[in-house]
Amino acid sequence: MIYSRHNIFSRISGSDNFFIVNLLSGSADILNPAEGKMLHDFLGGKELATAFHQNLKEQGYLVDEKEEERLYRSRYLDFLDTRDEDEVQLFFVPNYSCNFACTYCYQDEYTNTKQELSTELIDAFFRYISREFAGRKKYLTVFGGEPLLNTPKQKGLIVYMLKLANEANLEVCFVTNGYSLVEFVGILKLAHIREIQVTLDGIGSVHDARRFLKGGGATFEKIVRGIDACLESALPVNLRMVVDKDNIDGLPEMARFAIDKGWTANVLFKTQLGRNYELHHCQATSEKLFSRISLYETIYNQVREHPYILEFYKPAYSISKFLAENGSLPDPLFDACPACKTEWAFDYTGQIYSCTATVGKPGESLGTFYPDVSRRDELISEWENRDVTAIAECSACNMQLACGGGCGSVAKNRTGSVCSSDCRPVKELLELGFSAYFEQEQK
Repeated sequence: MIYSRHNIFSRISGSDNFFIVNLLSGSADILNPAEGKMLHDFLGGKELATAFHQNLKEQGYLVDEKEEERLYRSRYLDFLDTRDEDEVQLFFVPNYSCNFACTYCYQDEYTNTKQELSTELIDAFFRYISREFAGRKKYLTVFGGEPLLNTPKQKGLIVYMLKLANEANLEVCFVTNGYSLVEFVGILKLAHIREIQVTLDGIGSVHDARRFLKGGGATFEKIVRGIDACLESALPVNLRMVVDKDNIDGLPEMARFAIDKGWTANVLFKTQLGRNYELHHCQATSEKLFSRISLYETIYNQVREHPYILEFYKPAYSISKFLAENGSLPDPLFDACPACKTEWAFDYTGQIYSCTATVGKPGESLGTFYPDVSRRDELISEWENRDVTAIAECSACNMQLACGGGCGSVAKNRTGSVCSSDCRPVKELLELGFSAYFEQEQK
């Protein structure tokens, strides 16, 4: 028997206890200090006590190498079968223009073509997706730029798009800055809205210093009114807070604001935290950016001081939250990148892209749906074939089934190759997560 190459073993943050997790076998355990020391010594070459050896074997931490390889292949085939049946998210960008001048916009260097969205192009988009994704479960997400610009023409185009979505029986999501939600609520109620994602980066002046109108102008109060209007109209809201070192100290205040508004008690309301990071080009103030682990270390410390934050946002800490809430591990993650598998993106110029991270970026087009249909099959295959079995850096990594190889677009920006890794600090996140959701709750 050998020590499984998929074991993740470490000390729990702020504790004398240890954890061991294996996504392939589906096992997760907390080890007391004595057990943790025995396992640590075993990895250094010492023998294990018979009873502890048997326990590790039964849980799948000690394995027959050939049996583990067979299990890996079997779980991988299960993953592929499940992914082929998964729902597809289809992004559509009606424009890259925006009424905001956010300090960290990653689309600020995109060239806005003079071409404008038309009903003819919208027709072509719906014809394309009905043919290419026939028989697949799917839904539409309208993205930007800012899709909900408050002009008569834009309203007319959104109404037309939602009419076709209704005819196709598609649920629709919107990703919006939220400034014109009040003016659009009546239109949005005409569709089957799955969610509306809105961004608030803090309370009042904190938000307004980051997400302001072009030419200047506060936006916080109007966005709040829009969120209220959506919830009052039974439209689900996904509130996103983009964080970096400039505004992270405002997270407790943001949480308290949402709780006091009654948003967090509404079943139609959920939240996410987005890490401000460099996607396609260097930000002028990159020193304010968190790494993945430094962000979650900061959140971990804030939650210990302000536990009510968890009512607003509960960090995943990799698979820790899932394990705490479900009592079991998620399935092995052979691929964290949905591009060209369960996610595609399209824009008003008739171009096809792999995902939201690449849509509109020069050189990333994978084909066209208008005025003619074309596909760059070789490039599409690169995205379709990307998973941990195709990424060299993942092959010997014990965290591959929790990380999934990360984001293909970020990896490509870093190395020039889609089939390279965007590594996640899984072990460090689990150290925090086991502390937050298992150790702390027992005290």
